Amino acid sequence: QVQLVESGGGLAQTGGSLRLSCAATGRTFSTRGMAWFRQAPGAERDLVAAISWSGDSTYFADSVKGRFTISRSNAKNTVAVYLQMNSLEPENTAVYYCGAGKIALRVVPTQQGGEYDGWGQGTQVTVSS
Repeated sequence: QVQLVESGGGLAQTGGSLRLSCAATGRTFSTRGMAWFRQAPGAERDLVAAISWSGDSTYFADSVKGRFTISRSNAKNTVAVYLQMNSLEPENTAVYYCGAGKIALRVVPTQQGGEYDGWGQGTQVTVSS
């Protein structure tokens, strides 16, 4: 059974930091790119950051470049993916979801949201002004 579990969200002040974690179990996630998406109320789910299966290639949305970093640790049965969010802004308020790439061994993580699945329940991030 595919399972992604996000955690680490909460309330932060503008300029503060949060670190999100995603635990992925139940599939060969170690060979798949992983990504973080966010969905604000009334908005679509948008890609925030992605990382290749090897960790060698990353992607960041323009709005978070220089402030967010993505990393991962690969184990046989569990993959952990992290999103370090610094210099938070109220516009970063959203539910954050972790997604797993559908296709294995991509050198560069895809930016196509439809190429990710396995969504967890998400973790709420709220940034106060």
